[in-house]
Amino acid sequence: MKSSIIILLVFTLKIATLAQENTITIYGKVVDKLTQQPLPGANVLVVNTILGASTDLNGKFEIKNLPIGEYQIRASIIGYKSVTKTDVMVMSGFSPEVIFKLEEEAIQLEDVVVRSDYFQTSRLDIISTRGFENEEIRRSAGGFEDVIRALSVLPGVAQADAGRNDLIVRGGAPSENLYLLNGFQVPNINHFGTQGATGGPLSYINLDFVSGTKFSTGGFSVTNGDKLSSTLEIDLRNGRQDRLGGKATISASQFGLNVEGPVSNNSQFIFSARRSYLDFIFKAADFSFVPEYWDILGKADIEIDDKNKLSFLVVTAIDNINYFNDTQDQRYDNSRIIGSEQLQYLTGLKYRHLIDNGFINLSLSRNYVDYDTQQRDSLLTPLYINKSREVENTFKAELTYKISSEADLTFGGNTKLIDFDANIKLPSYNTTFGDSLPTTVLDTTTVYYKGAVYLNYNTIWFDRVISNLGIRGDYFNALEDKFYFSPRLSLSYLLSDITKINFSTGIYYQSPSYLWLVGDKINSELKNIRVNQFILGFDHYLKSDALVKVEGFYKDYSQYPVSLLRTYLTMANTGAGFGDENYESFGLEPLVSQGIGNSKGVEVSLQKKLSDTPYYGIASLTYSIADYTAQDNIERTGTYDQTWIISLSGGYKFSTEWEGSVKFRYSTGQPYTPYNSDGSQNVNDYNSFRFPANHSLDIRVDKFWFFSGWSLITYIDIQNIYNRNNITSVRWDVRTQSPEFNESIGILPSIGISAVF
Repeated sequence: MKSSIIILLVFTLKIATLAQENTITIYGKVVDKLTQQPLPGANVLVVNTILGASTDLNGKFEIKNLPIGEYQIRASIIGYKSVTKTDVMVMSGFSPEVIFKLEEEAIQLEDVVVRSDYFQTSRLDIISTRGFENEEIRRSAGGFEDVIRALSVLPGVAQADAGRNDLIVRGGAPSENLYLLNGFQVPNINHFGTQGATGGPLSYINLDFVSGTKFSTGGFSVTNGDKLSSTLEIDLRNGRQDRLGGKATISASQFGLNVEGPVSNNSQFIFSARRSYLDFIFKAADFSFVPEYWDILGKADIEIDDKNKLSFLVVTAIDNINYFNDTQDQRYDNSRIIGSEQLQYLTGLKYRHLIDNGFINLSLSRNYVDYDTQQRDSLLTPLYINKSREVENTFKAELTYKISSEADLTFGGNTKLIDFDANIKLPSYNTTFGDSLPTTVLDTTTVYYKGAVYLNYNTIWFDRVISNLGIRGDYFNALEDKFYFSPRLSLSYLLSDITKINFSTGIYYQSPSYLWLVGDKINSELKNIRVNQFILGFDHYLKSDALVKVEGFYKDYSQYPVSLLRTYLTMANTGAGFGDENYESFGLEPLVSQGIGNSKGVEVSLQKKLSDTPYYGIASLTYSIADYTAQDNIERTGTYDQTWIISLSGGYKFSTEWEGSVKFRYSTGQPYTPYNSDGSQNVNDYNSFRFPANHSLDIRVDKFWFFSGWSLITYIDIQNIYNRNNITSVRWDVRTQSPEFNESIGILPSIGISAVF
């Protein structure tokens, strides 16, 4: 692998003299955000240049003869808010497509000081929402070009482990996050994902095809449900329209190939296949096990005519673990690992039809996840085996209609047919707290039905107040209480064109994990978990490219499943990663919906977008407290509570070819339960201690090489550059008869090379 990289770099340097000045054509479309109708006559300008174009009758535009570089592109038309897209990278071998979605300027304020069009805010997302473009995610230091890791710098977002993508949003468990990929709901978008939760070591979504993301840490509308804490919407771009092209990549942990291009004048496709090379690294480092994975993404878009469009998407991930049990030490190390092999895929078909003043979306999708997890002792005797399969078949219909420039509504719903199989074997033993688990064998096959319907009404009052009012109903046939209704309200008061006050409140429900429901007969009496949310915020634009946000939140949890057997245990404290000594996250015991809790905090952030000033960044400070109460009525600190979080992330564009970025993160250590001298733990000490504070500094440098007809992107990314040994968990070591504090990976340099053609 090292020799291949050296040869590639030498080859690149030898042909550098053949590079020549290139000019590129960028193209795109400008549409109404609410109706998706094209906006003819819109002006599209390259900021700080004389280059630009106007959209045609179909809302399409082309800007030709644009020199290689990174630009800001602005779209505007009378009666609509202008939008500036930052970080549009123009390079040899690739013609980027830029899609603008503009909102009508329904509010006219006097004494406008600055236009805040670098931040693509929407009256549909009033509070607690951030958006990232592709390039902002790609160049993030320490992010490994992972769409999830880039979110860790946002206020209110904590990490359960620096080496994993288990997001803790405003004190909520890792199971409380919703992922939407091109509008299709996905249970988990990570390789080696945790069953019943949403985390894993690495995302399987190829960032090369991501046009942008929208992440809401609370207060999201009724169009999204069955989750409590956050929603992440990932939009994939269309394939290129000019010719067949692609990208070959060797990055921090994988290599892969992308291919994309037109099928006809009105249809395009994208395809990628990637494979890890962690097996080579782990073998060289003499690890006792090796994780291997593949992921494949394919997407096709067909514009049937001006009003009808069809899209097809398939994403799959194949995860395997190979064990080396040649020595006694290797067998012992492997006996302490719950390994996971998985096959998961999403396939979906979406149809969009434009109507007067609106559009209709119809979609049909299938999520399939096959879990095969196991743990063996040092004699290779099976201790724990879990072969589970979760299949969700979903039909969704949604109508968005713009009543006027001041009001619009969204009405929709979905139905789900769910197949769930579980074949589980647990060891017969006492937990470290002295409990004995009642269920050690489970073999079940179940069919469930879910449904939802929602209505959201958005309007503007008195030229200064924006309101979002919605009602959602959810149905789940597995529960005794099958119906749940969720009213939600968000308000935004515009003090001026650059300052506003925001408020949101509402009820949010999430159904119990399928595995929890089958863990014991009494678990069918569980209810949906409930959160009452209250958020108050303040936004102020210092400049058109700089935004200050202050938000306070309060989340009131109730009906959380808690154990009748382990009266100190609430399921709010489980569900992140593998290797749980007491199998707390599986729910194979009697559970009741009597757990309560609350999470409250304050967030402050300052974000600067890349503009005519060549630097960018985001700084955030979060103070929060999360407490939960189980069956014994004792309030305890939540397992994922990190009281103080400080994040600093940013970079500088030195030139068209060179860019540098850094990320620093500090957080209070998570709570843990200490061990006694015999390896047991006391309930009275549950989550009473804290690990030392975690902090690290990541540095990244990018270099672009431009040649005739193709480009090369190279980077070096050094994670945890001062080699901080952050403690992430603790467990009992039987050999040494002492607690073993597990540390995250120290300094970790990585390089990436991508050829775009």
